[in-house]
Amino acid sequence: MNIEDSSQLFRDSACTFLQSTDQRQRVRELELQGGGFERAQWSQLCELGWLSILVAEQDQGLGLGMTEVAAIAEEVGAELLPEPYVDAGVHPLALLAQLPQGGFRDELLSQLQQGLKVAGVAWQEAAGQTEADLCMTSAKWQDGHLTLDGHKRFVRPGRSADGWIVSASFDNEPALVWVEPQAAHLHLTLEAGVDGSEMASLQFDGTPARLLMRGASALQALQRANDMACIAQSAELLGIARRTLSLTREYLTTREQFGKPIGSFQALQHRLVDGMIHVELASACLRDGLRQLNEHNGSATASRLKARCARAATEMTRMAIQLHGAIGTANEYDIGLYFKRAMTLASRWGNAATHRRRWHQTRQTLTTANPADEPQTWDSFPNDLDWDQMPEREFRQRVRALFARYYPNERRYRPYRQTWAESRDWYMTLSRLGWLAPAWPKQYGGMGLPADKLIAYIEETEAWGVARPPDQGLVMVGPILMRFGTEAQRQRFLPPILAGEHVWTQGYSEPNAGSDLAAVRTEAVIDGDHFIVNGQKIWTTWGADGTHMFMLVRTDKTVKKQAGISFLLVDLKSPGITVRPIRNIAGEEDFCEVFFDQVRVPRDNLVGEMNQGWTIAKALLGFERLFTGSPKHSQHTLHQVETLARQRGLFEDPVFVERLIELQLDTADLTAAYTGFAELAKRGEPIPPTISALKIWSTEAYERLALLLIDSAQDYAALRDHSTTDEIDMHVNAPLFNAMNAKIFAGSNEIQRNILAKAVLDLPG
Repeated sequence: MNIEDSSQLFRDSACTFLQSTDQRQRVRELELQGGGFERAQWSQLCELGWLSILVAEQDQGLGLGMTEVAAIAEEVGAELLPEPYVDAGVHPLALLAQLPQGGFRDELLSQLQQGLKVAGVAWQEAAGQTEADLCMTSAKWQDGHLTLDGHKRFVRPGRSADGWIVSASFDNEPALVWVEPQAAHLHLTLEAGVDGSEMASLQFDGTPARLLMRGASALQALQRANDMACIAQSAELLGIARRTLSLTREYLTTREQFGKPIGSFQALQHRLVDGMIHVELASACLRDGLRQLNEHNGSATASRLKARCARAATEMTRMAIQLHGAIGTANEYDIGLYFKRAMTLASRWGNAATHRRRWHQTRQTLTTANPADEPQTWDSFPNDLDWDQMPEREFRQRVRALFARYYPNERRYRPYRQTWAESRDWYMTLSRLGWLAPAWPKQYGGMGLPADKLIAYIEETEAWGVARPPDQGLVMVGPILMRFGTEAQRQRFLPPILAGEHVWTQGYSEPNAGSDLAAVRTEAVIDGDHFIVNGQKIWTTWGADGTHMFMLVRTDKTVKKQAGISFLLVDLKSPGITVRPIRNIAGEEDFCEVFFDQVRVPRDNLVGEMNQGWTIAKALLGFERLFTGSPKHSQHTLHQVETLARQRGLFEDPVFVERLIELQLDTADLTAAYTGFAELAKRGEPIPPTISALKIWSTEAYERLALLLIDSAQDYAALRDHSTTDEIDMHVNAPLFNAMNAKIFAGSNEIQRNILAKAVLDLPG
C-alpha cells in the first residue's frame, strides 16, 4: 500500500468514527464538567490504532509516518474531538518510540498504545518556548532516589493524565524522566483552556521520578517529538479552518436578508474567498511539508507548517464569526467552538509569529552550515536525461552552470519586460541547447521536467536574474495546441515556436471587454476557405514584437455570448492589420492595440470546433493563470529585497526582518501551491477553477514584496531610473509597476474572486 492509499484509509476511518458522535456537543458537556476527556472514547482511539502509527513494528506498532498522523489530525480538527489526540496520542508516543528498547520504556510504550495509561509530555517552562534545550528543571539522586526540582507549564493533559514524561537536567546532561500524579511533593495547578480543555502547571519540590533516558540523544529525541507533534497540531488547525469555511459557506447560502441569501452579496463573497485562499494555501503547505519531511530539517518544516496553518485557522474562524453575525457569538452555535479551539492551538507551543522567526533562524543556520554549491562545469547540457531520478541538488547545479556559461552577465536582474530584440540571443541559445521548453513533453521537443524540477528551474532562473523573453508561444499556444489542436496544427506551429521564428501575442481583451471576455466583438465571418476578421484588440503584451496572435473572435451573433466565440490563430503580417503601441505609466511601450480591417485568415487556423472557443479560452486562461501564479515574480522581487537589505544594512532592523520573514514564507507556500497545479498540467489534466486562488495569492504577494522594496528604499523609491550609489545599486520601483499590471491581466483579481465564489464555493448569484 502506498502512502496516499494509507493516508486516505486512516482519513476515512477517522471521519467515520468521529462523525458517529456529535463531538461538538461533547465539548460543551465536558466543559461544564471542568474539562478533561472520556476514557471510553480514548480506548476506542487506541483500538483504531491511532496511537500506534509512529511506533515501530518490533514495538507492536504500525511503523507508519507523519502523513497518516496528519490525515487523522485534520479530521480531529474538523470534528473538534475533545480528547487530546496530539498531546497524549502523538507527542508521548513519538518520543518513546525513539528511545532505546528495554525495561520501563517498553512497558510504558505498551501501556500507552493499549490505552491502559494516558500520558503527556511536560517540557515547556515559559510562554512561547519552542526549543527543548531551554530547561531549568533539575534532577538529582537523593537518598537513593531520583528527584526533581523546578516547574513545567502548559501541560496537557493535566489532572486526567496517569503521568508525564518530563524533561530535566541531570548532572549537566539532558534527561527524560517519568512522573506520576500521586508522586510526593508534586503540586498541580489546574488551568482551563479557552476551548474548555484542561491544562496544568506542575511544580516539583524534590518530587520522586523514574529515569527513562539521559544524554544528548534524549534531547534530540524530545526535539524531534516536539516537531512531530507540532506538525500534527498544524494538520488539526487546517481541519478547523477547512470545516469553518464549509460551515460558513452553508450559512451564507441559507441565511436571508433583504429578501435574498446573504451569500449573494459580493462583499461577503469576496471575504469568504479570501478565507478559502488561506485554507488552500495551508493545505498546499502541509502537503509540501509532509512530502519533504525526510529531505529537509524537521524543525524548519514544523515551524513553517505551524505558522501557515495557525494563520489560516485564526483568520478563517474570526472571519466566520463576523460573517455569521450575532449568532456566531452564541455558545450554542458551533462556529464559536471552532474559533476557541483555533485560539488554543494557535498559541500552543509557539504562535505563528514565533514560528515564523524560528523558521527563519533554522533556515539561516542551515544556510550557514550548507552553503549553496557554486556552479560546476559541464562540457555539455543534454536535455534528455532522466530528470525524475536526478537529485534536485545536481539538477540545480546544472541549471546554474548553464546560466553561468551562457547568460550575459550584464543582462541579469533587468527591471522591465524585455523586448524580442533584447532577448532573442538568449532565446535562441536555449533553443539550440534544447532547454527552451522545460514544461513541454519530450515528444514535442520539450524537456518533460517533473513538477519538482520545474519549480527548481524557475527558482534558479529568478535567483540568477534571467529576464523573461516573449514566451507566450511556449506557455500558452503550445499547451493549447497539444490539447485542442490537430496534428497538422501541431506540426505547423510548434517547431517555429521552438526555433524562435514565431513570436506569439494574445488577442483577448477589447475596449469594453477586458475581464468580460464573453463580450468580445471582433468578428470573423466565413468566406470560402477563409475567415474575414474585423475589430480591435487592446492591451496586447509584446504586440510590437509579435509575428502571430492567438485570439478570440465572434463567429455567431445569434446565440448567447459564450456560445458564439471561436479560437483563431492569425499571422500578424497579414494585410489589414495595424499595431499601435500604448505607453504605460512606467513609461514603457510593452503593450499595444491591434486593429483588424478585412483581414483574411485561413480556416485551417481555427483551433477546435467552430463556436467552441469559449471552452478553449477557459483552458488557456487556466494556463495563463498558472503562469501568472508562478512563484517566479515573487522570488525575483524577494531576491531584490534581500539584496537591498544587505546593501543598506536592514537586517539589523527588527521591524523589517519581521515583514521579510512573513513574505519569505508567503513565497515558499506560494511555491507549494503552484507545484500542485503544475503537476496537473504536466499530466495533461484540466486546470480547475481553484487556479484563480493561485493567481490572487501570487500577484498580491508579489505586490506586498514590491511595497516592502519601496518602503525599504526610502528616498530612492522616488527615482525613475536605476540608482547606483554607495547605499544602493538597484531599480527600485519597477516591481511595483509590474505587480499592479499582474493583478489586472489574465482577469483582474476581483474577477478571480467572483469566479471562486461561484465556481468553487457555489455561493448564490
